[in-house]
Amino acid sequence: MKRDTTAGIVIKDGKVLVGKRVKGGSLSEKWEFPGGKNRYGETLGDTLIREFQEELSVSAEPGAEIFSYSFSNNGTDYTLHAITVALCSDDFVLSVHEEMRWTGKDELLSLDMGQSDSAIREYLIQSGILR
Repeated sequence: MKRDTTAGIVIKDGKVLVGKRVKGGSLSEKWEFPGGKNRYGETLGDTLIREFQEELSVSAEPGAEIFSYSFSNNGTDYTLHAITVALCSDDFVLSVHEEMRWTGKDELLSLDMGQSDSAIREYLIQSGILR
């Protein structure tokens, strides 16, 4: 069975929003693009709206899908959909991240990210979205 998961790509002033996961659990202390797993019956946009509310306590407006990446983790196949997101606010209340950061290309390359988020990072840089 294949599951869909999402990553919200928020760009402001040439920098992209990333978060560092709290210690313990999945992606412990790794950097990621905010988002999460799709629930049955949700559109990918609905997933991002819910995840940004749950993880950051902000309203999000999903845009276009710009990249997708398929991978397996613990016996489950996933497709990660990277979708542009506009935020109504960046006054975050963190629940699953210990830190959120706006980062440019050079710093983004130095961050310890999970495999799927690293694929998005490479796409953002190679496509020229981040310079």
